[in-house]
Amino acid sequence: MGAVPEPVAEPLLREALGATLRGFREDAHLTLRQLAVQANVSPGYLSELERGRKEVSSELLASVCEALGVRVSQTIIEAASMMALDAAAAELTAATQVTVPTR
Repeated sequence: MGAVPEPVAEPLLREALGATLRGFREDAHLTLRQLAVQANVSPGYLSELERGRKEVSSELLASVCEALGVRVSQTIIEAASMMALDAAAAELTAATQVTVPTR
């Protein structure tokens, strides 16, 4: 009888949103400080958002997205896609790990 694989931890939305926002900022060739000024948020808070350490409110997300010239819906879809790919990769890794029973 085979071992039951451990459940795979779901990626956090705040981490996926942060990585997505960072990617959009880098694609726009903006520094953290430049985007923070345009979005009317402190650079430190924006840095925490990009690193996935802070939850983003819908109002702040809208402000950052507007400053980046992207839609909130586009940002959420990109983050959700990233989460789905990360989860699929983790499940594939877990499924391919073979446990050899000891006698």
